[in-house]
Amino acid sequence: MKKMLTSLMAVTGLALAGCAPMVAHTEGLAGMPSTLMPRTTTYNDLINLPPPAGRIPVAIYDFRDQTGQYRPAPASTFSTAVTQGGAAMLSAALSDSGWFIPLERVGLQNLLTERKIIRANLERNGQGDIEALQAANLLFEGGIIAFDSNVRTGGSGAEYFGIGASGQYQVDQVTVNLRAVDITTGQVIANVNTSKTIYSRELRAGVYRFIDFSRLLEMETGYTNNEPVQLAVMSAIEAAVIHLIAQGVERQLWALADPADMQKSELMSYLQAPTPML
Repeated sequence: MKKMLTSLMAVTGLALAGCAPMVAHTEGLAGMPSTLMPRTTTYNDLINLPPPAGRIPVAIYDFRDQTGQYRPAPASTFSTAVTQGGAAMLSAALSDSGWFIPLERVGLQNLLTERKIIRANLERNGQGDIEALQAANLLFEGGIIAFDSNVRTGGSGAEYFGIGASGQYQVDQVTVNLRAVDITTGQVIANVNTSKTIYSRELRAGVYRFIDFSRLLEMETGYTNNEPVQLAVMSAIEAAVIHLIAQGVERQLWALADPADMQKSELMSYLQAPTPML
């Protein structure tokens, strides 16, 4: 009995020693400075695309959440499961690609109001009119079309004489649709759907033992890691932009500055990527 008690106390001490830095680190998170949003590997592919023959002015009026999904209780029955900033994410991805010039259309009314103010000031001072707004060659449409939770779940665990550990995981999935529309004809010249998985996992370990008749040892520690949904949405949008560029080059809708770059760039790998089958 004494030997068992000594072993249990040693396990408890090691566990508590491991938990102490974690608790101290968690308490310090409140004072961490703001940083730029983390990016996935898709972003590296996006910013390293070969240059185009010329950048294309494009318009984005909306890129809405079309899933109708809300966060599960008890978080909030009125909070959506995915971000509502899809248009801002798409505009950033198009600009970062180096292939397109996004034109402000989401806040068009605000832009027109400011232009009226400038025009009124110019007229008051007897000066000329301001330059006309640039027209877009393409219109980008689409949205976040699906959010599927619990696509895959699983876990494992073991316990022996009140000492055990367990782990479980959950996989969600977000799907994005992106379409390029020719403004002069209204034709959808390119269309792509991309999906990104959202991975969450939880690890737990604990001890529940009676040391003697009247003394109970109970200890538990755990760790949870949830992939941010907005990063998954951003990654899916970036992948959609790359696939759309690759499709356009293949169909000769737009061109590379150097056609030889197609074979030695990420565009070819995206173009030849197989469609996963369920």
